[in-house]
Amino acid sequence: MKKTLKVLSLALALVMTMSLLAACGGKKDEHQVTVGMTLFEPMNYYDENGNLVGFETEFATAVFEKLGMTPKFQEINWDSKVMELNSKNIDCLWNGMTATEDLKQSLTLSLPYVQNYQVIVIRSENAAVYKSTADLAGAKIDAEAGSAGEKSVLEDVNLSKAIYTSVPMQTEALKEVKTGAADACVLDYVLAKAMVGQGDYADLAIIPDLRLSIEEYTVGFRKNDPMAEKVNGAIVELYQDGTLMKLAEKYGLADQLMEQK
Repeated sequence: MKKTLKVLSLALALVMTMSLLAACGGKKDEHQVTVGMTLFEPMNYYDENGNLVGFETEFATAVFEKLGMTPKFQEINWDSKVMELNSKNIDCLWNGMTATEDLKQSLTLSLPYVQNYQVIVIRSENAAVYKSTADLAGAKIDAEAGSAGEKSVLEDVNLSKAIYTSVPMQTEALKEVKTGAADACVLDYVLAKAMVGQGDYADLAIIPDLRLSIEEYTVGFRKNDPMAEKVNGAIVELYQDGTLMKLAEKYGLADQLMEQK
């Protein structure tokens, strides 16, 4: 009888423990929103103290603060961003995401807020060799998988003849050029402007007067997610009260910020 009571007590304790765990961790905080992103300076990156900072980091935080929510930033594989969103591993995509036609069809997108374009980065020593896309036909070129940079490579009549390699992140593409593994890489001007020609990438340069595509950054939500409309309202408010411009100036994006009405 004592043995039976002991087993029952252990079983009851186990049930109570599982119930507590479910109560604590099984239900997502309705005031928390998970933001899918990659490390992309000056949008989302870690400072010298290990804190996540950047234009998008502060922008998203300000927007969700207006909505009474707290963002949780989660690094994802950018090439699988739509799957990550639709599987509900994340609640939105907020990372300098270009509003492509494919994304417009599969997601609900926010108001565009930053205008950007693609540039080509090379080693400074090759500035006289590579001046146009025609010069790069047959060269080794990298770009981030699933990015606007990759699309530019594949669609350009000259770059499509290059030896192309996709990499997980734009910063990886820069490293490939620096080490000589690639002759050039195609990436966002926003990132290139922040990193090329200084620090670890002081020996790299942007090919001047060469813009591959004009694009707009937007936030991505699951199709017909009502959160998109709420975020749009907050974006307009932050633009009109000057907060968004201050953030853009802080991170060197003032000349690319789009007006919000």
